[in-house]
Amino acid sequence: MFFLFQVWTAKDQPSFLTIPAPACHCIHLLIRLEGFKHAVSGHQKGPKSPSLEVLGFEIDAVNSVQFSNHTGYAHWKGQVLNSDELQELYDGLKLNDVNKYDYVLTGYMRDKSFLAMVVDIVRELKHQNPRLVYVCDPVMGDKRDGEGSMYVPEDLLPVYREKVVPVADIITPNQFEAELLSGRKIHSQEEALAVMDMLHSMGPDTVVITSSDLPSPRGPDYLIALGSQRMRKPDGAVVMEHIRMEMHKVDAVFVGTGDLFAAMLLAWTHKHPNDLKVACEKTVSAMHHVLQRTIKYAKGQAGEGQKPSMAQLELRMVQSKKDIENPEIVVQATVL
Repeated sequence: MFFLFQVWTAKDQPSFLTIPAPACHCIHLLIRLEGFKHAVSGHQKGPKSPSLEVLGFEIDAVNSVQFSNHTGYAHWKGQVLNSDELQELYDGLKLNDVNKYDYVLTGYMRDKSFLAMVVDIVRELKHQNPRLVYVCDPVMGDKRDGEGSMYVPEDLLPVYREKVVPVADIITPNQFEAELLSGRKIHSQEEALAVMDMLHSMGPDTVVITSSDLPSPRGPDYLIALGSQRMRKPDGAVVMEHIRMEMHKVDAVFVGTGDLFAAMLLAWTHKHPNDLKVACEKTVSAMHHVLQRTIKYAKGQAGEGQKPSMAQLELRMVQSKKDIENPEIVVQATVL
């Protein structure tokens, strides 16, 4: 889906526009600090929307897909927004002079022309507001049993490398996506740090590898994520911060966790712009609480010894409101 988000709060709260991908359950955001409602505004059942709303962000939405349900189910029906239709909607915003935003958040997209149109929109918005922050989740593929595979057309990769990443401020690839973007394999923490440095050189100041298959000292039940932030001091000096997080794996398949991670990271980096450690701890801890509540509910609904269904594994977002607003820190990040 393609979402436009506005914030109707004090000036220290931003407004967002989200643009989810045309074939899956995901949300993309545009956010502004002050604004007013558009005709397309409304509520979307998805992990990005409620998580940002409870943190003070008012959301306007343009659906890049209008599906009966997300595509993790066996069947779905609905419509997909194409690049011409996206352009038409954005032209309407421009005609009314309401296309002024502070953040853009994008996720899964599988059409080259749609992705290129999003890049054009981001560039125009950045021209209007040089302080706009673009958060990109470059959803392209993942590793299964150690082997990586793309689940978007391969012709999207050069668009991400040459057009999207250079205009992004924050990117959240998984290990496989980071390898695709950099053209380098990751077999160790040192290689992961080198890949993140390469991604910094392409444009983004913040890079978070949201998941990896690197071995954890705590054992096979833990997943490692890595983050890197490039900060510039008033005197022009550049300071780098690198962090590592180890998260306990959950034995279930959820849909929407990538969307939730990107949305939460956007919100917490807004609140802690120069402290990646704290922003990531709050992001991952909030996700931990949401997933634990979801799996507990799903198992209870499925019954003892039964595998939960896709419907039962829908993220328990509303029930996790307090954990999203003020997450108890249960995952500590290590500064490297």
